[in-house]
Order: sequence, then C-alpha cells, then structure tokens
Amino acid sequence: MRRKMFSVVLLGLAVTLGAWLGASAQNNSKAMGKPDLTKAVPPSSIPTFPTDNIGRIGFFYAGGKWAGPPGKEVMDGAMYVEVWVPKRIQHAYPIVLFHGAGQTGTDWLQTPDGRPGWAYYLIAQGYTLYMVDYPARGRSAYVPGMDGALTIRNDNDLESIWTNVAEKGNFPLKNNHTQWPGSGKMGDPIFDNFAKGQVQFLGGGENNAAKLNQDAGVALLDMIGSPVILLTHSMGGGVGWGVADARPNLVRGIVTVEPGGGINNLPLHYNPPIADPKELKTYKEAKGEREGENPCTLQQEPVHKLVNLEHIPILSVSGNGGYHRQGDACTPKWLNQAGVKTDFVRLEDVGISGNGHEMFFEKNSDQIIKFLDDWMRKNGL
Repeated sequence: MRRKMFSVVLLGLAVTLGAWLGASAQNNSKAMGKPDLTKAVPPSSIPTFPTDNIGRIGFFYAGGKWAGPPGKEVMDGAMYVEVWVPKRIQHAYPIVLFHGAGQTGTDWLQTPDGRPGWAYYLIAQGYTLYMVDYPARGRSAYVPGMDGALTIRNDNDLESIWTNVAEKGNFPLKNNHTQWPGSGKMGDPIFDNFAKGQVQFLGGGENNAAKLNQDAGVALLDMIGSPVILLTHSMGGGVGWGVADARPNLVRGIVTVEPGGGINNLPLHYNPPIADPKELKTYKEAKGEREGENPCTLQQEPVHKLVNLEHIPILSVSGNGGYHRQGDACTPKWLNQAGVKTDFVRLEDVGISGNGHEMFFEKNSDQIIKFLDDWMRKNGL
C-alpha cells in the first residue's frame, strides 16, 4: 500500500514538474524571440482555398519525343498535366480541360479577383480532373529553334477583346458586357493580376502548335485509357475536335465554351472521305441568325458526315457580351449538318447575361459552371 501511495505521489510531482518546465520553456521561447507561428498563415491579400473535396493531387507529362541532331537531342512536345481526384468520385467520366491561346491550366484554378475557379466547383461535384498546359506553354517546355515563334498579347489586345470592350471593343454587342470584375483597365488591380497570368504562345507557327497540342492531347487520352469528357475553351475548341476525331472511343462528351479553331478547316474524318478540307463544297448564308452574328459557312448537298464525332453529345455555349458571339453559331451549325448532335446555347436564353469570352473569370462564373454541370448530368455524363 505504501509503495502504491509513494508511486502516486511521485507521478503527481512529475506531472507538476513537467507542467512547470513546459511553461518555463514557453516563456523562455517568447523571451528569446521565437517567431509566432500564426504569422506563417498567408495574408488575406493572397487567395487560398479549402481542399476538403480533393482526395489526391498530382502532375505528369503527356506525349513528347526526342528531336534534334544526333548527340544533341531534346525532349519536344511534352504537355504538363495536373490531375485532381475527388475524395468521393461521383462520375464515371473524368473531365479533361483544354484552355485557350495565351493561357494555361491556371485558368481553371482561380479568378483574377481571388475567387475559386471552375476546378473547385467540379471537384466538389465528384469529377476527376485533368488540367493541361499545352506544349511550349506555361509549365511545358518550349524548345527554341524548333517549336516556332512566340508572341504575347499587350494591354490593348486584352482590353479590346476581353475586359474593357465597351470603350475599346469593335464588335456589335460590346455594350452587353457587364460581368468582368473591376474596371478591366490597365492599372486596375484585378486587371493587372489577370494580365500577369497571360503567357507567351506560339504565334507564327500555328500549324505546328496545332499538331503539338493535338498529339499531346491524344497521348493524354491514351494514358488515361478510359472515356472522358472534354471541356474546352477558345483555342482549346480546335484541340478538342482533333483529339475527339483521333480517339472517338475515348471521348464520351464535349462541352465547349466559345470554341475557336475553325472546324470547317480542320482535317477531320468525313464520310464520304476527303483528303483535304478544301475538297468540301460550301456556301455562305445570306445573313446571321441574330443581331451581332455573322452568316455561317455550311456544306452544299450532299453533305459529308463527321463519322468519328456522330456518337458524341456536344454542348457549345456563347456569351452575349463578347466578340466571339459573331461566329459562335457557326460551329454548332456545321456539326449538326454533319450529323453530330450539338446543343448551341446562347447564355442569355437561359438567364445568364453580360458575359465575354473569358467567362470563367467573370462575376457570374459559378452560375455558368453550374449550367454546364447540369447539362452534363442531363446527358448522362
């Protein structure tokens, strides 16, 4: 009994001594000027977002090959890919995101005014995401003397087509643009932040850029190995058509935001077959379908069908405040005429108004990505 009581007393003394030593050490640390760990938290001016819905994250490179003279080979054409896996996967088909010209995969991560980008919405819905930087762009290597000439947009380019179009734009619906955050002018903190994310891209070698992008995109789908949804924007539209045409069994659906790339000029697979898009006999409509829309180029009868895209459901959306609206109705018309079921949605028709070409950065971006997600669900994606 005495031994037991003695042990209890010793334990009590040890706990008391430990507490005193801990408090003393803490006081000594403060006295010695040990830094306050709370200062390691980023200031509110640096946006950070919770990652509660992300289960795993990683990056890798798709495509690429050794090129150059013997003994001086370099790796060319590889594409950086960032992958996010949700904690709870709720959709069978991952989403592969192809960005526009002069931009990178960071388009999907954050808006210039510091809000979470479309990637956070999609990961919360349970989609696995693959976000790329095209070859010779961003985090993908550019090889001087091999990949082509580089260019970059200046302030006037950015303001006149994307952010300050009411003052500097030269297209019919520019006064509809109301959703850009901030003034959209050089010197505005939001615009300046946006401009810092605009990178150099292949200019004079556009044909080479198209091949680099498509080859890397096809390699990415081959690596994934199961069907995906393509979510594309602007230049990424052309990349998406080429990748889907090359790997039709690996594309379950396409959602495209104001796609570029001139689908009527792309070397896609038609039936009856053609060797070159120039062989297609076309005509131009007398006028556009709505105000601010250009007449479209379509095929003359008999129409050649886009056989590799016929089974893929497609959504194409367009904002009513951007320069791109002028031609946005034309790609869906071309696709539908060629036997590809394509829904074309002018966003104002579903209550989403005031958007320009960079709509994933704009004030109502969450409303837009929700609409895209709803369409994917309704179409079994």
